[in-house]
Amino acid sequence: MTRVAVIGGGRSSEHEVSLASAAAVADGLEQAAYDVLRLTITRDGAWLADTPLPLAAAVAAVQECDVVFPAVHGPHGEDGTLAALCEVAMVPYVGCGVGAGAIGMHKWATQLVAESVGVATARGRLLTDDGPIPWTGPCVVKPLRAGSSHGVTLVERPGDLGAAVKAAFHCDTTVLVEQFVVGREIDLGVIEQPDGTWTVLPPLEIGRSGIFDTTTKYDGSADFRVPAALADADRHALNDAALQVVDALGCRGLARVDFFLTEAGPILNEVNTMPGLTPHSQLPRMASAAGLDYPDLLDLLVTTAVASRQRGRVPAVAAQC
Repeated sequence: MTRVAVIGGGRSSEHEVSLASAAAVADGLEQAAYDVLRLTITRDGAWLADTPLPLAAAVAAVQECDVVFPAVHGPHGEDGTLAALCEVAMVPYVGCGVGAGAIGMHKWATQLVAESVGVATARGRLLTDDGPIPWTGPCVVKPLRAGSSHGVTLVERPGDLGAAVKAAFHCDTTVLVEQFVVGREIDLGVIEQPDGTWTVLPPLEIGRSGIFDTTTKYDGSADFRVPAALADADRHALNDAALQVVDALGCRGLARVDFFLTEAGPILNEVNTMPGLTPHSQLPRMASAAGLDYPDLLDLLVTTAVASRQRGRVPAVAAQC
């Protein structure tokens, strides 16, 4: 029986969300007949199984598994940190590698990569301090490397900009101020098949007014419409843009690519290289709309991780030069 280490928690503001994803993933994998080792990283960075584990013991436990499922969102997890641990431990793992995780978490770097392959992004600027900035119209202020909309504010009046910037700086040392984009919010889930090809799942639309904030994401009130009602031309444009972005970033396993669909076409919002993974999260909902139930989705992700190792994309031993 394949043994999978499922890791949840972590040191970021998405700790609780990651615990929910990891618990759901572990339950789903057990339904799919996997042997699951449940590991938790606490808010202060300690590792737990049934009891506390020193880091060396946690790594040893991971190395005894056939594959790792790092269901940790945000910094110190999704940003390539856990991928690096798995690389050093030489254990196959679900999801993106070190580089794609690091760039995907860095919203500005993601935009630069997207723009380089012709995918449009919102105009914005980086801030490294909370000094005064010129007002150029409605904007969205967000921490550069946070997730789950923590510290994100829609600013519609000049007098509110300073407070929004200060709130974002509570979450990160760098802040991104972006032009507010008017358009439909469309998310695309992409999952890798064991042969290395990508499948784009049915699009999901978020019905909203303003921004899709943290409260709406997790209080059960979110209006998810899947599959989104799209014209063929819009659907093809979104699919092509999503595949261009995941290819340019070097993603692996899975990703959720979020867009605004405007009159001028798709504009990239952000990329999640380890998106929420409870059965009620966006990507599993998209998979369900494609006829892939939750345990089968998890089975596919684990199977693909193992196949990636076998194809040499995650080399067990470095090639000799």
